Amino acid sequence: MLLSEQELVQRLVNREARAMTVFYQQFGRALHAAVWRVVRNQQCAEDVLQESLVKVWVSIGSYDPAQSRLLTWAATICRNAAIDYVRTGRHRAQLRTATLEDTSGWQFVAPPDFRPEHIGVRELLVGLRYEHRRVLDLLYLRGYTQLEAAEELQVPLGTVKTWSLGARHQLARLPL
Repeated sequence: MLLSEQELVQRLVNREARAMTVFYQQFGRALHAAVWRVVRNQQCAEDVLQESLVKVWVSIGSYDPAQSRLLTWAATICRNAAIDYVRTGRHRAQLRTATLEDTSGWQFVAPPDFRPEHIGVRELLVGLRYEHRRVLDLLYLRGYTQLEAAEELQVPLGTVKTWSLGARHQLARLPL
């Protein structure tokens, strides 16, 4: 259902939800492209576009047809929202982290004959305190979870976490 720009604006000002659907059908692709040019990430572009459409809905009362066309006004809102998004730490974090869909093809499969002993892990553990050595043995060599290791050692979970952290710090200081 195509509406004239004037009629669409009037319906948006009257807060007709159907008018927002028509607005999105008419201008959604162009607005998405405006956001995409700034953020260069599909998921981020969709998020920013949704936030921008809410801004359009809320601020439609301030739209002045004498100053610009509806699409130009909405594209400016979208572009500014995209620029704001890029300036935030949220965007930078999104670029540094991969989504689960992006990582689905990543797999590390150890050779069947791989044993941690082959790289000298047990020898490195010899210099550690007994409880640190025991925790790392359970966690890294036997594949226990922290909770399972806590149950095996009959200590609180926090103690297992503290011991494993201390052991890792101690191992990091060892000369190789």
